[in-house]
Amino acid sequence: MSIKKYSVMIAGHRTSVSLEPEFWEELKKLAAQEHLTTAELITRIDADRTDGLSSSLRLYVLQALVSGN
Repeated sequence: MSIKKYSVMIAGHRTSVSLEPEFWEELKKLAAQEHLTTAELITRIDADRTDGLSSSLRLYVLQALVSGN
C-alpha cells in the first residue's frame, strides 16, 4: 500500500491528509452513507479527534468496518 496526500477544506482552511487509497475510498463511502460530503465527514472527525488527523481518519474507518457500517 502506498500513501497518498489528499487535499480537503476543514473549517474554512485547506489542509492535506496522508492516507492509503483504500482508507480514502472507505471514507468516501462512509460519508455518502451519512449523506455528507467527504469534507463534511472529515470536519466532524476533526472536531472530535485527540490524535493526528490522518490517524483519526484511519481509526474512524476501522471502527466503522468492525461495527458493520
